[in-house]
Amino acid sequence: KLIKSSYRISEAMAEPSSDKVIINNPADIAVIVGYFIMVISVGIWAMFRTKRGTVAGYFLAGRTMTWWPVGASLFASNIGSGHFVGLAGTGAASGIAVGGFEWNALFIVLLLGWLFVPVYLTAGVITMPQYLKKRFGGTRISLYLSVISLFLYIFTKISVDMFSGAVFIQQALGWNIYLAVITLLLITALYTVTGGLAALMYTDTVQTFVIIAGAFVLTGFSFAEVGGYSALLAKYSSAMPSNFSSMDPQRYNISPHCYTPRQDAFSMLRHPTTGDLPWPGVLFGIAIVGGWYWCSDQVIVQRCLAARSLTHVKAGCIMCGYLKLLPMFLMVFPGMISRVLYPDEVGCVVPEVCERVCGTEVGCSNIAYPKLVVSIMPNGLRGLMLAVMLAALMSSLASIFNSSSTLFTMDIWTRIRPWATQRELLIVGRVWVLCIVAVSICWIPVVQAAQSGQLFDYIQSVSSYLAPPIASVFLLAVFVKRVNEKGAFWGLIGGLLMGLCRMLPEFWFGSGSCVFPSYCPFLVCGIHYLHFAIILFFCTSVLVLVVSYCTQPIEDLHLHRLVFSLRHSKEERKDLDWEQEEKGKRARREAEERMRENSDAGKKERMSQSQKQTNLGESTNSSLFLSG
Repeated sequence: KLIKSSYRISEAMAEPSSDKVIINNPADIAVIVGYFIMVISVGIWAMFRTKRGTVAGYFLAGRTMTWWPVGASLFASNIGSGHFVGLAGTGAASGIAVGGFEWNALFIVLLLGWLFVPVYLTAGVITMPQYLKKRFGGTRISLYLSVISLFLYIFTKISVDMFSGAVFIQQALGWNIYLAVITLLLITALYTVTGGLAALMYTDTVQTFVIIAGAFVLTGFSFAEVGGYSALLAKYSSAMPSNFSSMDPQRYNISPHCYTPRQDAFSMLRHPTTGDLPWPGVLFGIAIVGGWYWCSDQVIVQRCLAARSLTHVKAGCIMCGYLKLLPMFLMVFPGMISRVLYPDEVGCVVPEVCERVCGTEVGCSNIAYPKLVVSIMPNGLRGLMLAVMLAALMSSLASIFNSSSTLFTMDIWTRIRPWATQRELLIVGRVWVLCIVAVSICWIPVVQAAQSGQLFDYIQSVSSYLAPPIASVFLLAVFVKRVNEKGAFWGLIGGLLMGLCRMLPEFWFGSGSCVFPSYCPFLVCGIHYLHFAIILFFCTSVLVLVVSYCTQPIEDLHLHRLVFSLRHSKEERKDLDWEQEEKGKRARREAEERMRENSDAGKKERMSQSQKQTNLGESTNSSLFLSG
């Protein structure tokens, strides 16, 4: 059934349909083309403006970025098309509580600038696995983090962004979905490969303003269409589809609470056991997952490490925090308005109807935002909103491309070839981006088949099963000197196994919905994923501390400027694996010297051959002259 459904969805999305083509007028097309020209121009400008010939220049923009590109890039890297589709879709389905994910980040991003980045800067690292390697020594922790981060980047972040972008393109354009997504990926990879992090951060700055401006315009039209906020309060509770009876009632027994809006839709803090987003999870569970994302994820931290000073880092974090106030008003409320205006499509509950409307039986709340764009925006502005979605999609994908390239190059390739030269590392980083593009293109059919009724809940639940152990280890590594390598490693492994014990059964049995209940045992899946994140974080922290205190501590000699309490230390630090690092540096220097020697020898040989040809020519001319 899944294969047949995937085939039908692929056919429907891949074939252009003239009756679905909404954005096909000159004004919209001009805006979209103008947007692409602007983004590519900014990327080319950044490419020539910045130094990309070194690892620091390519991966950290030469550490010259000021606060406003840092703040804008933090926001744009976080806000992908998955936010427009996922936040608006969950808002349409259940109300404003999903905005807690965004408002919680307002405080977490300040912790990044004031507590974590000062340690990362004094440690002198480029990637997060590098920090763990300096902090604990050995290779198994940093290798574990590199691999799991790349896994999450490729199969979670990219898949979600591509799915949400595909939903919008399907609703708005009727284009061939494969051609559209492949074009976006290739353009994104183009300025990622050529320009490095500087190009990303400057284009992120432009795209941040495009995203905010376009979303403000749509929000204004949406509230005008529904009659204002008071009208939304009054109408949302009655936004129910006209058809809630299935043609196959024995198979689909649809109860009233499946299509009736929640009574607590306008409440942020909901019941701790019956709420879809319970308040303990919103306050503490989201903070734990957010701590992993904002304080230890390579995509985010890399932007801060590119700043010219800690002052610019803090100012950029403050700017990002203010910008994170906006998604509630620019995405969640428009999603709720979309359900009020189009209850039969956005709020559909009958599986046969939903499959006809959006290609999936579990619900169509994910089309809430695209439906608003194609229905209420005038010509020109409709093209602007498509540009906004493209900006969000490309910005998020570009950030993942660059950061995963950094992880693979600096943490995996240097293990395979410790003698790799600077030039080789730059080439490998660019080639890895192209590999990710290829994997992403191959992932498109999987994304089409894996349509979920609650996209944002899906990505947050996966993060809640895998991220808390990483958040725990980073928090303890920065603030507790007594934590050692054995404690951190076994904490990560124990947390991973515990998370997989929850995640795999849920994927096997399905998370379920109102119409399609899950058969996952209550003992395993009965705990809300945000509550599970709290439990997982606590258990991992206890395991890390117990193992660390039962084993030998790390001397302060190896911890100067690697923990928060010693961040201002002036004493010389002796890294735990300094001998291995020196061996790698020596191998790289020898490789570079051999390349220079070979290059010099080649030049001398070419000059010698050129001189011989010149002498031969002169001798021939002299002979001809004498014979004449």
